[in-house]
Amino acid sequence: MLIHPTAIVSPKASLDSSVKVGPYSIIDADVNIGADSVIGNHVTITGHTTIGKNNHIYHYSSIGEAPQDKKYNQEKTFLEIGNNNTIREFCTFNRGTAQDKGITKIGNDNWIMAYVHIAHDCDIKNQIILANNTSLAGHVSIDDYAILGGFTLVHQFCKIGSHIITAVNTVVFKDIPPYVIAAGYDAKPNGINAEGLKRRGFDPEIIAKIKEAYKILYRQGLSLNESQEKIKLLSKDTEALTLYIEFIAKSTRGIIR
Repeated sequence: MLIHPTAIVSPKASLDSSVKVGPYSIIDADVNIGADSVIGNHVTITGHTTIGKNNHIYHYSSIGEAPQDKKYNQEKTFLEIGNNNTIREFCTFNRGTAQDKGITKIGNDNWIMAYVHIAHDCDIKNQIILANNTSLAGHVSIDDYAILGGFTLVHQFCKIGSHIITAVNTVVFKDIPPYVIAAGYDAKPNGINAEGLKRRGFDPEIIAKIKEAYKILYRQGLSLNESQEKIKLLSKDTEALTLYIEFIAKSTRGIIR
């Protein structure tokens, strides 16, 4: 391990021998950090926190602190971070609460920019970009390949679908279905993320079908149930549309419309 002499690392913490820890960082007893991870200077990692392999946590971040929840009463809760994540300066990630599953989870290959806040009990999947000053309230879930623009705010218990993108200063109070561009206060749909889908290798015919499903959901004046039935018919030939159906079925806050 390459631990700077000014860093304070508990002898009870578990760090792989390849981990680097910068000046003045603090790592508490119940922390586990995997191979080839780099911890910058002035980083605090506390609580029952597990960090996987090849993560880079930049300066002044607070990782695994107690949740900002008045109901929290020092219960044993957790933060779990996967592999290959970039976590930039001044980020704050909180542990879970006993009122939920007791764990905040961040997956793999995520790009998390400066000043991002991830509150208690959030579930962040893989290949996600959270731009500067994005803030997630408690119990938020985000699916693969979502991109949240700078200063996006997400209300508690909201679900964010795969391959979406939000504009700068978007405020989210309801769930955002897969593939959608969302913008505004409060967030409204603004078409599909066609450019993002192209970059990820989606076939043009599949993108056209996704656009067709979007029009059914948002442009034909149908009820949500009517939209679902039409999209189900369309999905028989296009597997990518099952994301719409599954997402709408599990939505509890309702979708943006």
